[in-house]
This record gives sequence, C-alpha cells and structure tokens, in this order.
Amino acid sequence: MRLSRFFIDAPLALGQHTLPEAQAHYIARVLRHATGDAVQLFDGSGQEYLGELIEVGKKRVCVELSEAFPGLAESPLQIHLGQGLSRGERMDWAIQKATELGANQISPIVSERCEVRLKDERADKRMAHWRQIAISACEQCGRSTIPLIHAPIGLDDWLQQLDAELKLVLHPVAEPLASHARPQSLAFLIGPEGGLTEAEVDKAKAQGFHAARLGPRVLRTETAPVVALAVAQQLWGDFS
Repeated sequence: MRLSRFFIDAPLALGQHTLPEAQAHYIARVLRHATGDAVQLFDGSGQEYLGELIEVGKKRVCVELSEAFPGLAESPLQIHLGQGLSRGERMDWAIQKATELGANQISPIVSERCEVRLKDERADKRMAHWRQIAISACEQCGRSTIPLIHAPIGLDDWLQQLDAELKLVLHPVAEPLASHARPQSLAFLIGPEGGLTEAEVDKAKAQGFHAARLGPRVLRTETAPVVALAVAQQLWGDFS
C-alpha cells in the first residue's frame, strides 16, 4: 500500500514535528488518518522522511520522523518551460503536467496574442495557486524538488534573460527535436491559445532559439508542453 506523502514548506529533520494547519486539516479531516499511521514527508530539499503520526486531533497533528533517505533523482536534463499565459484550467494543466514531466523552471509568458492579463493582487493569487498545483503534482508523482514557478513576464524580457544550452520555439514548419544534439539544459517556448506571431518567432530566433516541431498536427497550448517535455525526456533525459 502506498504511503500518504506530503510536502512541508519548512526544513525537516528526524524527530517530532507539529504539522502546519493546512496539512493537519487534510490528514485529520479529509484522509481521516489516525494515530499510528505511517506517512512520508518532504521539504523540497531532495530529502524524504518516513514517520508515524503520534497525535491526530481536530486542530493539531504531530508526526515522529524516524528515517531519512534521498528522494527521487531529478532528470539530468534541466528544462525551463516558457509557457504562453492562457486561461484558467489550460494554464493549470500545463503547469501540473510540466511538473510531472520534470520541468525545473516554468515561466508564464505574456505575448501579443495572450488573452489573460494579471496585475498586483490577482497576479499574487495566481502565483500561489500555480505553486500549489506544482506541489500537489510533486506529491503525486514522487518528485522531491518543487519546480520554480516564475512571475508572469513579457516575452522580450524573458528572451533576453534566458540561459540554456539549447533553446527551442515550437513551430509547425521546422526540424524535429531529434535533429538536435543532446543538451544539458533546455528551454522551450510555447505560445498561448492564439499562438506566437511570426514576428515573435523571429525575435526568439534572434536570441538563439531554433524552431522545432513535434509532428504534423498543430497542438493546443496545454497539449504542447506535455508532448514536448515527454519527447525531450525520451531523447535526452531520464525516460530512456
């Protein structure tokens, strides 16, 4: 039986810990765990901890951590996903699946055809929401490191500050991914629902990006990162 696994946003060590309120509520009220149940915790450092619940109350849950061990190794391929900012569930899906597929960094990109604009408090709420999606995906898939979710950024600014050995912009008329040599770090640029304009693709190329295609069909903005990251992990990462 698979252990319940939870991310704790604080450094962990062997010994007793009182869990944060959100995790305590979920363990006690939603999952209905009881004293003596085994759990597995991680703090994003790459380390995992096994322990036992020693107190499960309405407002307080405590765990005794008795064993520490290295978590799941990250892919040798460092991936930075530049994902065109899209509406609601489409962006959530892209972040969730990119996390499961091993992306190390995710940048929501504001481009010409974006239909979403986030400012101030609304942007902060979306950032917190996206981070929680990434955390939940890590809890489910076994990753011990949470990908870095950057604040939304304009395409021009992202292109200028990006650092990666191989930079690819998805385009229906281009060479396939397999035509490139194995990189250690990779950046993908994927457009929003309306796609990138030709001028934006040209800007990316001027900053060292290569156009690459995933096949004969045009994929939706939320489908493209799933396919792109899966193919990249198969070619150069930890799928092979």
